[in-house]
Amino acid sequence: MKARALRELPSQILESAEVPAAEKPESPHWLGHRQRLRERLFGSGNDALQDYELLELLLGTALPRRDVKPLAKKLLAEFKTLWALVNASQTRLRHAGLSDGAIGLLLAAGAIALRAQRGQVMDRPLLSSWQKIVDYCHMALAHETKEQFRLLFLDRRNQLLHDEIMQRGTIDHTPVYPREIVQRALELGAGAIVLVHNHPSGDPTPSHADIEMTKLIVAACKPIDITVHDHIIVGQGKTASFRSLGLL
Repeated sequence: MKARALRELPSQILESAEVPAAEKPESPHWLGHRQRLRERLFGSGNDALQDYELLELLLGTALPRRDVKPLAKKLLAEFKTLWALVNASQTRLRHAGLSDGAIGLLLAAGAIALRAQRGQVMDRPLLSSWQKIVDYCHMALAHETKEQFRLLFLDRRNQLLHDEIMQRGTIDHTPVYPREIVQRALELGAGAIVLVHNHPSGDPTPSHADIEMTKLIVAACKPIDITVHDHIIVGQGKTASFRSLGLL
């Protein structure tokens, strides 16, 4: 009898130690908050959520067991805008305390948004979608920390054929070679081009070097009947157009 009593003792202890349902720990409060955010998004669209709330939903996918609301607010306070955040360098995002999973998700979101914007201008007449082209250039280059020179190649109907990074440079200089531009335009069968580059300083005002370089490219394109429609310089929050400034 004593042996049997000893064998039954552990189960009796466990049963008596069970926590009443009312005293069991509840699910983390932020799980319900995250669900409510999704319901608002589904029911009322993205305008129903603030920037940090949209960011919460994104970060929650990479960090499902963490309350990401404080993190979302902290990131927006540091990077100022969602677009600056999803275009930040991996190094800077790691310094902000993000895991590789969260970094990958943010960078993918930025790439998707940029490609979607590019889709709005591909195969469409240049003049009818000019502002969208300027917006796309600004999205692509405004947060670059080094100069980048891009070319938009257009067909004979002035529809966008191809968008290509030709050169990457330093913080204030990008080497550009007119012969390479002409060669690439011929390879693609382009009838016109738009030159685009950024000023990491934030000021899109054309420099003397920008003006002289543009003249060389125009001169190289003229003998083969390739038109240079414009040269767009992207700064932070604004752009400059050579054509609008009377420089082209």
